[in-house]
Amino acid sequence: MRIDNQRRSDNFRDSGRGVGGGAGIPAGALIALVSRLGIRGVLLIGLLLLAVYFFMPGMRGPLMGMIGLGGGSTESSGSTCEQHGQACDFSRAVLGSTEDVWRAQFQQNRLPNYGAQTGAYRDPTLVVFTDNVSTGCGSAPSSVGPFYCPADGNLYIDPSFYETMQTRLNAPGDFAQAYVIAHEVGHHVQNLIGATRHSVPGETQNQTSVRVELQADCFAGVWGHTARSNLAIDNADLSEALRAAHSIGDDTLGAREEQYTHGTSAQRMRWFRRGFDSGDARQCDSFAVGDYRQL
Repeated sequence: MRIDNQRRSDNFRDSGRGVGGGAGIPAGALIALVSRLGIRGVLLIGLLLLAVYFFMPGMRGPLMGMIGLGGGSTESSGSTCEQHGQACDFSRAVLGSTEDVWRAQFQQNRLPNYGAQTGAYRDPTLVVFTDNVSTGCGSAPSSVGPFYCPADGNLYIDPSFYETMQTRLNAPGDFAQAYVIAHEVGHHVQNLIGATRHSVPGETQNQTSVRVELQADCFAGVWGHTARSNLAIDNADLSEALRAAHSIGDDTLGAREEQYTHGTSAQRMRWFRRGFDSGDARQCDSFAVGDYRQL
């Protein structure tokens, strides 16, 4: 897999290191600042902070926390990409590729139909963070792994998860990492087309969750198929993605069958291959499989 010729997405945000705080500037420090800079100097700093607030939205959280208006914890204590520069660049390249693929898929209406008016594809934002992050779905620690929040339409990943894939999940390789991003983008696609609001009568919530996750795997495969030539994806890359899909199957992770929420290793590999081999998102309708046992 190569990314040197791939554009980097601008829909990317470094949320930094999640830390406690939000106490604001102590009164003593504020008095010292006034005596050192004078009222005019403090006013100039205030105007600068206002300019940053309105014209650099990504800095609003840290600024609010710094002046004591953040309402609790703040983010961005240090840059995640300072520590994980290569992983951030790779993630932006993969995200850019998914944007190209899904914009075309939506434009051509090559999608499962759940009755939603989809229109044009809306790009998600990929947020990288360290330790923990605040999202539209609540706060989350790195231990939850990569995830998609439908409330704000963002993808979230701590780049250290790439190291976890290699050292703990036995799923090394750049295409394995790309599969993770493409899977979370698949959840965004589901949100746009209404798949996440779909269910099969008589099935449990966990069974519905399995259908959702397998479809996201299939969508990740569709991306891989479509981007194959541009990213020089070969059989070795495909093996990396399949190994990753196997490594995070519910059975391989030790869950009991009644606890399955993502599907078995065999199912995850099969649905990724379904999308990768066909390149047709319409083949990814996991809700059209009437018998849950046939997924």
